[in-house]
This record gives sequence, C-alpha cells and structure tokens, in this order.
Amino acid sequence: MATSLRAQRAFQRLTVSSTVQSQARPIHTTTRKLSTPTACFLCRLRPSRPNRRTSAIFPSALFAQRTFTSTPSTLNSASSETLPVPNAPDTTNYYTIFPQTLPNGPPPSSPFTIDVQALRREFFSLQNTLHPDKYPPGPTKTAAESLSAIINEAYRTLSDPLLRAQYLLREFHGIDVTAEDGSGAGAQPLDPELLMEVMDVQEAIEEVGEGQEAVEKIAVMKKENDERVKGCVQALAEAFDKGDVEGARGECVRLKFWVSVADGLREWEPGMGGIRLIH
Repeated sequence: MATSLRAQRAFQRLTVSSTVQSQARPIHTTTRKLSTPTACFLCRLRPSRPNRRTSAIFPSALFAQRTFTSTPSTLNSASSETLPVPNAPDTTNYYTIFPQTLPNGPPPSSPFTIDVQALRREFFSLQNTLHPDKYPPGPTKTAAESLSAIINEAYRTLSDPLLRAQYLLREFHGIDVTAEDGSGAGAQPLDPELLMEVMDVQEAIEEVGEGQEAVEKIAVMKKENDERVKGCVQALAEAFDKGDVEGARGECVRLKFWVSVADGLREWEPGMGGIRLIH
C-alpha cells in the first residue's frame, strides 16, 4: 500500500503543470523546443553567411536538443519516383534514405545501434549531391529543398537513440510514446519503481543547496545519470534486436525520463533550486 501511494505521489509530482512553481524553491522548467529543419544543413556551414548563429557551424547543433512531443512524420507526399531531382534517395522511410549505412532497414532486420560516423558521412554526401543551390528557381529546386529538409530530419532522428526509438515505435508499430490519447506510454501504467526513482533524483537535485559543494554534487549526479542513460540505450537496443516491442516501449519511456533528468542537470546553476522534469 505504501509503495502504491508513493508511486501515485510521484506521478502527480511529475505531471503537475509547468506553470505551478514552489514558493520555497524556484523551479526551472526544462521544456525544450526544436524547430523542424527547413534549410539544408550544408547551408548552415557556409562561412560566407555571418548572420548565422555560431552554434549552427557544428553538426551537433542539429540534434543537441530533443523534442519529446513529436507527431507521426510523413516523408512528403512525393516519393523518390516522382520527385524531379536527379539521384534522389528512396524516401519510403528514414532507413531507406541511407542505403549504404543501413542497407537492411530497421530492426530486427538490422541492429538498433547505428554507426553514427558512417551515417554522418552518407548524410553529407547526400546533401552535397542534392543541394538545392545546384538548381535554378523552379519545380526541381523546390523539390530539392523539400528533399533536403527530409534528409536533415532523418539524420537528426536516426543519430539520436531516443528519437530513433520513438520513430521506430511510432512508424513501424503504431505506438506513440508521446501521445496522450491512450496509444502511447499512457496506455499502460507507468512503472511505480521508475516513478519513485525519478522522484528521489528530483528531490536530491532540489536539496543540493548552493556553493562549491552543490556544484560537486551535481557533477556526481551527472555521472550517475549518464550511466542510467547508457544502460537504457543498451536495454533498448537488445529489445529492438529481439523484436520485443513491449520491452522496447518500456525502455523508451525510461530513457525519456533519464534524458529529461540529464537536460535538467546540464542546465542547473547554483541558486536555481530544483528542476521540473518533462516526460
């Protein structure tokens, strides 16, 4: 009974509206926004455009922030057969866009774990071949711009284990772990043990205080959480590789919590108090 009541308390704390703040401790909301890439990634690398943000120079900027509320994506109504772009890839799904790196398609036909460096090389090769600036204004240029945006999103998604898992569950198994209509994680009760563990971490962050000691405690928490994330990614890969969809769903939910903790810890500053986890 005590465990059940505590789990209920944990769930209430984790789902409270982000507009509610504690008067005792300031709460920092870690809500993240990530706009869907519309411009070619290579355009962001051009030094001749000084008005671009410095952070856009680095490839990691494409997926430094994660969105946990993505909706089912469509790869554009125009397929590679109808797009008037020479050498356009097969856009049936994100895996078919990168045939050199992912020739066997999604798990369980191929491992969940991806060679991100190889994926990156193929991504740059595709964008160099299909760059919209190679075409004059007209239907082909417009199609190339749309195709470039699709390739950007596919690369961003497949490069990130959490986004990759959410994509696989949604697109190939009809499970949206971000949905609130019963088709996602809410279709099954959240693990009480996970809820209590997350609540304990949240309380520990709220109680670190200030000063150098607080900074050292946060550093330790970051290392501990990195291990949690690493373990979740490994368990997620094993579930997908075995075709265990329900197991993958559960691990995806767990990973989403720990990634949220990681984001909060990364943004923590002395005097901030606690963080509110977005799941």
